[in-house]
Amino acid sequence: MNPLVDISPEVREALAAGKPVVALESTIISHGMPWPRNAETALAVEQTVRDHGAMPATIAILDGTCRVGLGPKDIERLAQAKDVWKVSLRDIPYVIARGMPGATTVAATLRIAAMAGIRVFVTGGIGGVHRGAEKTMDISADLTEMSKSSATVVSAGVKSILDIGLTLEALETLGIPVVTLGQDEFPSFYSSRSGHQSPLRLDSLDEVARLMHAKWSLGLEGAVLLANPIPPEREVPMDTIETLITEALREADDQKIRGKELTPFLLARIARGSDGESLDANIALVLHNAKTGAQLACRYAGLSK
Repeated sequence: MNPLVDISPEVREALAAGKPVVALESTIISHGMPWPRNAETALAVEQTVRDHGAMPATIAILDGTCRVGLGPKDIERLAQAKDVWKVSLRDIPYVIARGMPGATTVAATLRIAAMAGIRVFVTGGIGGVHRGAEKTMDISADLTEMSKSSATVVSAGVKSILDIGLTLEALETLGIPVVTLGQDEFPSFYSSRSGHQSPLRLDSLDEVARLMHAKWSLGLEGAVLLANPIPPEREVPMDTIETLITEALREADDQKIRGKELTPFLLARIARGSDGESLDANIALVLHNAKTGAQLACRYAGLSK
């Protein structure tokens, strides 16, 4: 293993024994939620993974190494520090070289998880093609990384702030299987609806595990995207969210907010505009994804054996 990838003893032991392991990203801790809910949510997500039979492996960059498996003190550090770099794939060597603390996005977490041999990765929602990308060329590295790193990404769909239709087109171009669990419509993060048909549908995690096994057994590298709709009782109506997104995008444009600062700004603005309802939905969907991801990891581990 690369000396710049530091796997915690319990995660290393689980991987060596072929036990189910679930990778978790860390931008939700440093850039996705306010303190202390960020730390509380991160610890609750880890506990949910454990409660459903898998080993959590939260990933971040600390003290010049890619850390796979954080302790509670590490999570608290990321939750409260003000100087945490938001690390996408291109930023990994820069942050390591400077010894800076870094919270990993979907793209960076996926690459590090693949380096460690972890096949299931849980997040809230993936990045994709931003609205107006025909002018800005703002397209998340999450998409290109998913075409390279072989793990299943369990998410509540594509973040609602993005152009979901164009993101689905890009995923098709990149050859990434997009499967929605239990419904025909692709979800949109805060809502189980998006107005877009899911490319694929499966109704059980056993079927998803068999799809994963078939893909990688054939030598077809790259990720699988498993869209796991937010439970209906916790979702925010699609129309409500769309109104808030439109307002937030207008404010971002007025303030000339671009690049890696855009998504945290939009999510924070939507949370304020919804009186915290979107934040509650965000936490609910992440916990729901953690449960689903842990169960999937258990099924895939059994199938692999």
